[in-house]
Amino acid sequence: MVSLFQKSLEKHLELFNRLICVERDVEIACLEIVKSLDSGGKVMFCGNGGSAADCQHLAAEFVGRYTKDRVPLAAIALTTDTSALTCVGNDYSFGAIFSRQVEGLGKVGDCLVAISTSGNSENVIQAVIKAKELGIKTIGILGCDGGQLASLCEIAIVVPSTVTAHIQEAHIMIGHVICGQVEIDLGLV
Repeated sequence: MVSLFQKSLEKHLELFNRLICVERDVEIACLEIVKSLDSGGKVMFCGNGGSAADCQHLAAEFVGRYTKDRVPLAAIALTTDTSALTCVGNDYSFGAIFSRQVEGLGKVGDCLVAISTSGNSENVIQAVIKAKELGIKTIGILGCDGGQLASLCEIAIVVPSTVTAHIQEAHIMIGHVICGQVEIDLGLV
């Protein structure tokens, strides 16, 4: 009998073997992030649930370090300020919790990384729309067919799976690759 661990590992490996299809999109995303950071911009991350956790994780890799000691890189997870999230959610709507922060914190030259397993999270969609209005580059790290965000984001990295857990596993690996490549491209490692 095959264990749940073995089944999960098999599905994980099947998906990761197909991820080569997003390599070029990841490379392009890295170039945009490097361009932003190199010109004094910052990277903002937004997402819900597990994607919110990925936002915090990746922003921490940029501000802290990924592989080696280096200067901190300007990044922020828009998922972490509970006062801002609850204020905007209460006074406006849950759909505005990220777009309002993008409007207040973002500027031309920044990048917004929108993480969504479905690509259809309304508050993430609104953040991308606001970012585009403000001239902020938009990168989607998505799953399934990319949902609405695939066509809204300037760069869409779409994990070819419909299983949320597997998409999230791929998202964090892709995020780590981005962190590592950005450090290399900026000459920090």
